Amino acid sequence: MAVKKLRPITPTMRHTIVDSYDDITASSPEPSLVVSKKRSGGRNSDGKMTMRYIGGGHKQKYRLIDFKREKHGVEGIVKTIEYDPNRTARIALVFYKDGEKRYIIAPNGLKVGQKIMSGPTATPEIGNALFLKDIPLGTLIHNIEMRPGQGGEIARSAGTYAQLAARDGKYAVIKLPSSETRMILTSCIATIGTVSNADHIQEQLGKAGRSRWMGRRPRVRGVAMNPVDHPMGGGEGRASGGHPRSRKGLLAKGYKTRKNKTTDKYIIERRKK
Repeated sequence: MAVKKLRPITPTMRHTIVDSYDDITASSPEPSLVVSKKRSGGRNSDGKMTMRYIGGGHKQKYRLIDFKREKHGVEGIVKTIEYDPNRTARIALVFYKDGEKRYIIAPNGLKVGQKIMSGPTATPEIGNALFLKDIPLGTLIHNIEMRPGQGGEIARSAGTYAQLAARDGKYAVIKLPSSETRMILTSCIATIGTVSNADHIQEQLGKAGRSRWMGRRPRVRGVAMNPVDHPMGGGEGRASGGHPRSRKGLLAKGYKTRKNKTTDKYIIERRKK
């Protein structure tokens, strides 16, 4: 899990920092855990473009990931650590004793041949999934459920983690990567450890072509448009464009977009601005 800087034999390669992929142990995914992935190109069912700057990109297949970790008491062995084009973290292929194969989010430090388990009988070791009521306080965790049985939703991207800070009755107090502190039911499951591929944040695409390979088309600035196309467009010369706002006129800087959510009552401390 390291990055490498390329020799600057072209202007592009001078700024390119890529993944070394030295932790990858398999070059092709498990066929039974792969499904086709169709690209929309930003169009809806009528063929109308509803999201701009989307299109092209390398063909990808979706790997089915086990976010629920509901195979309680069944021991599994890590067979491979693989690259997943659909996420920044690595994934691990696990062979369970009952013959089933599943992909999981690979935590940092998980090795091929290591045994993992989930449920009340599991020990709080890297890769094991336990209920929040069974995890020791202060433990770093990831892939955390917000509702029992729903599957992990919190701390799934590369290098992220949360910390189990306290327990209060039927709730556990979790400190999230955003510095937000919130309560989650102790009957929810979380995985021990931090998410793999923490060096992903150091990568640099280096050229526009790499963005195109990922399915991103060039994004046009609002100030470069005409007034008919964008609220910030028009003006003589390089006009500033007025207040930063979206194409639909919504303020872009400092405008609160979070709607009233039913889970807001479980937030103890908001994230730092």
